[in-house]
Formats: sequence, structure tokens, C-alpha cells
Amino acid sequence: MRTFAVPIVAVAAMLGSGAWMVTQGLGGGGWTAGSMDGSAYGMMGGAGIGGVALSGDRTPVVDLVGARDRAQEFATDLRPGLVVGEVMQFERQYYAELIEADGSLATEVLIDPVSGDVQIELGPARMWNTSYGMMARGGSDARISATEAQRIADEWLAGQAGGDGLTAATADAFPGYYTLHTLREGKVDGMLSVNATTGDVWYHSWHGAFVRMSEEP
Repeated sequence: MRTFAVPIVAVAAMLGSGAWMVTQGLGGGGWTAGSMDGSAYGMMGGAGIGGVALSGDRTPVVDLVGARDRAQEFATDLRPGLVVGEVMQFERQYYAELIEADGSLATEVLIDPVSGDVQIELGPARMWNTSYGMMARGGSDARISATEAQRIADEWLAGQAGGDGLTAATADAFPGYYTLHTLREGKVDGMLSVNATTGDVWYHSWHGAFVRMSEEP
């Protein structure tokens, strides 16, 4: 069975970004990573390339429209031509995917509902993304197809406590990894990612419960 894995160098990078957040007074909030129940692999982090987050104006984000607007500001600063695609609201924060001008998926970001701060998402987007992550190398050694990623995700879910009845939706390809919605009775329940080279699985335990979503405009 595929398992969650983080290289030692990745842990060091995450700790460094966590120290940045402390010095900036952002704190870690509820943004943690790990298993389905969030019981392991806790981490903190700032984000953006080089660990820089886009600070909000301390105005709360109260809906999907506001989250999309904040994510678009971040996207424009990150790289001209990036646009916001799918936006999701979870119990602890908003999530958005960023899309390249050619239509391919670029990376994933989180929007803090209290402050409006935006950062590259914890976990796979920061550690596995080969174009926008901390260890970006401008290419991907993908050996796993989207179909295989979905199969790996289904097998992983079946082996987890609390995974009964969960299945994986179609895999969305980001540079170096795939992200998939988890479904319960056909409805979105959560999210996980599969490394496109190793097949390792990383569950997005930092989100909390799913609330609602809007597709790209």
C-alpha cells in the first residue's frame, strides 16, 4: 500500500517556512498536514515561492466570490497570466486552484477567512510541485498516469480508518503530482494528492469539513 512520505530536506524546508510565519506574526492557525484524522505530521508554513505570503488587508473573506478575488490578486503577483479556477470553502479556510494561460493547472492556494491572507497550499503544492514548490526544478519525472493516481487513491482510502465509503474522483494534474476530491455517496468530502513519480499519498487534513464550491468562471 502506498504511504505518506516526506524527505528529510522537505521537513527542513517546512520548518524554515514555519519560522518565517512566526516572525511575521501570522502563526500556524489550524493549517496542519497529515493523515485523514489530522493526528500526525503537523506542520506550519508561510507560502508563495520563497515562503512569501500575500498579506490580506485584515478584512474577513465571507464567501466564495471574496475568496476568488483574493486568490486572483495572489495569482497575478505570482505570475502574470495565471487565473483562478475552482474555489472551495472548507471549515477552516478557502482553497483555490491557479491555472496557467495555456489552461494547465499551476498550483493550489489557501485563503484565510479571518485575515484574507493567501499562501501556496501546505503539503503537495509546496513540497511536490515541480514548477511552484520550494524545490521546483522546472520539470516533472511523472511515471504515474491520472488513471493510476485515481486507483492508488482509492486503494489508500480503503485502507484508512474512517475511509469506509470514500472513493476518489478524477485526478487533476499539477506539476509533479495529482490532486483528487474524495467522495462520499457521490458528494465531495475532502481532498488528497498523489505524487506523480512515487505514488505516495498526502491527505489534505488541514481543510476541515467541506462546505461548498464554485467552478472556474
